[in-house]
Amino acid sequence: MAVDSFDTGHGKQGVEPSRPTGLLDVLSVAAVALDSSGRIVFWTPQAEELFGYTAQEALGKPAARLLVHPEHLQSVMSLFTEVLETGRGWAGAFPVRHKDGSSRLTEFRTMRLLDDLGDVYALGIAADHTLLQRVETDLALCEQLINQSPIGLALLDPDLRYLLVNPALERIDGTPAGDHIGRHLRETLPFPDVDTVESALRQVLATGTPLLDQYHVGRPQADPGHEHAWSLSFYRLEDPVGRVLGAAASVVDVTERHHAAAEADRARRRLALIADASARVGTTLDVDQTARELAEIAAPALADVVAVDILDSALSCRRVRRDNGPELFRSLALKAARPTVALRAADAPGDVAAYEGDRLVTLCVHTGRPVLVPQVGPRDLPRIARDAEAGALLAEAGVHSYLAVPLIAHGEVLGALDLKRTHNPAPFDEDDILLAAELAGRAAVAIDNARWFQSVRNTALTLQRSLLPEHSPHHPGLELASRYQPAQATSEVGGDWYDVIPLAEDKTVLVVGDVMGNGIDAAATMGRLRTATCAYADLDLAPGAVLQHLDKITCDLEHYIVTCLYAVYDPHTGQCSIANAGHMPPALARPGETPRLLDLPAGAPLGVGGVRFETTAIELRAGDVLVLYTDGLVETRQHPIDDRLNALLDLLDEPHRPLEETCDVLLHGLRHPDDHDDVALLIARAQ
Repeated sequence: MAVDSFDTGHGKQGVEPSRPTGLLDVLSVAAVALDSSGRIVFWTPQAEELFGYTAQEALGKPAARLLVHPEHLQSVMSLFTEVLETGRGWAGAFPVRHKDGSSRLTEFRTMRLLDDLGDVYALGIAADHTLLQRVETDLALCEQLINQSPIGLALLDPDLRYLLVNPALERIDGTPAGDHIGRHLRETLPFPDVDTVESALRQVLATGTPLLDQYHVGRPQADPGHEHAWSLSFYRLEDPVGRVLGAAASVVDVTERHHAAAEADRARRRLALIADASARVGTTLDVDQTARELAEIAAPALADVVAVDILDSALSCRRVRRDNGPELFRSLALKAARPTVALRAADAPGDVAAYEGDRLVTLCVHTGRPVLVPQVGPRDLPRIARDAEAGALLAEAGVHSYLAVPLIAHGEVLGALDLKRTHNPAPFDEDDILLAAELAGRAAVAIDNARWFQSVRNTALTLQRSLLPEHSPHHPGLELASRYQPAQATSEVGGDWYDVIPLAEDKTVLVVGDVMGNGIDAAATMGRLRTATCAYADLDLAPGAVLQHLDKITCDLEHYIVTCLYAVYDPHTGQCSIANAGHMPPALARPGETPRLLDLPAGAPLGVGGVRFETTAIELRAGDVLVLYTDGLVETRQHPIDDRLNALLDLLDEPHRPLEETCDVLLHGLRHPDDHDDVALLIARAQ
């Protein structure tokens, strides 16, 4: 049995039995010694296991008669004599007779021994041939598997130092196999998270539980310019009796799988970004808002600094012939993923800047093609930045990659989406161009719709405002205030209007109307009706008669229905005559009384045809406030009309308030950002 020696502390060496270990214990190697006459003089317990005879049964017996079949006796005796006489050892296998009478093929190594008296002995080391052959086969298989495996394999001692490395691992980490031996694990691993790997291995050594398929990414010494990925598995190694020998590690190069998974994930994120852009970009018909939505989508998913710039000519809906000269850009949006001095190098939203023809953003809109600079160098910054100062700021920010993509809608270049990377280390590539072009294309269509819509709206609004009266705030017996407010939730302009028409004998006509519809057509129709109203008012007709004439005119207009409230005030009698054509009832606020809606015959809207309109006379006393308005002031999609009319009356609780202030109170209290209709408001106070 193997023994370990140790110092007892008194200068003496002691012995302590150790646990059986190693290959010899697996093979159960037996030792037998014979004297010169061939008798057994030494017999180990392993010999008893191998041959079946106890020491008492074997010692002193002739080995040949005990262990050798008669047919092999002559050959064995000849070999025995040769070993003793020549001293040359012999190795081989021959059948041995077991105690149970069976024959067992046994592997032998024999040699001659001499003691201090000069006596000669023969020592035989024996093991079961079948067991030995199986172990040899296993070892050969293991050696071939280790050496020829495409999987990197390493054996480490309990201190995580290399004992063995196969050629595959040598190729993976770029370190020769011989240079591994004796070195610590962390000295060769190309992983940035080597502490995690060591911790995992120590856990395996402590618990015996394998850790499988641990994913790690790094840059190997053999290929430092590219990222690789490996799958690591760790196992504890033990001898047959459970002593921990160390650990085995397998390393599988899964770089292709890693790249494929990364590309698939990148594709998923791109699709998600496009889907997000479809939902978030172009939610309004507002050019600036659409540009901001595009910038917020692109940063930081696509770039660290994003700018959306539109050609000033495109914003004003002017087509110009492009050449290679400078271009005038208006900045619409600017967004950074994190604080950076690069923002100071860009044009602030709303600013207009001229960029020379050699600038990359100008080249982008001139050619209508993306402009890519994967690696930005000092020579590129002057062509990216507005001026030298901006170029210095971009260099300070660490801009290392640049991409400009044109905003194109219906074949017209509107501007450019300008992208820079500072924090993201990856340069822009062809996939980024495709993604940026997709986002820019979607946003360009929304911007194009918004700019034309705003152009039409501005035209209609200009037309409508030009058709509204510029009246004096004071007429005989009346103090007046008025407002017109377009719809706040849309870019459409409606056909709401008001008018104040002076008549003979100090009379004053007050008119409020609403052409159902939107846009330039509605504004133009409103202008025609206003002109007609002024003409009929000069005839000094009763309000009901004026509405009948307007009804006939409206019937000749295609597909238009109009509501209108027509009132004539005579300051000498204090009488106000009113006729209503399907319009909202006016409100009356009288000092000392609760504000109320006037109970007038509603009448049919103008354009129905063949309807009579009744005229109702009311008294206006000094201090009375008469409020005429269109339905956009009180109608909403969320509230009952009665509740809104009551809210209007509640806001008229101070009839002595200045009329201009009353207009502001009503608009502020009743209008909301989501209102989809315009408002005409006319307030008169009797004096």
